[in-house]
Amino acid sequence: MTAVVRPPVPESPCNKICALDPPSGLCRGCGRTLAEISSWIAYDARERTRIMAELPQRLAALRHRNAPPAEKA
Repeated sequence: MTAVVRPPVPESPCNKICALDPPSGLCRGCGRTLAEISSWIAYDARERTRIMAELPQRLAALRHRNAPPAEKA
């Protein structure tokens, strides 16, 4: 008998900081869109992995856009 080893399915990136950023439509906690959040359970591992790869860049863009203006010297 041959065992089939499947790669693990990425778990949800939710970190319980659920707040939508209105201009971008992204969650400030995890970086997903509402559509991605609501459809997460239906996505296969490939789609989840694709989204997970985008999240660091999305969250960095949110932090950059929401950062307070630099003080003038």
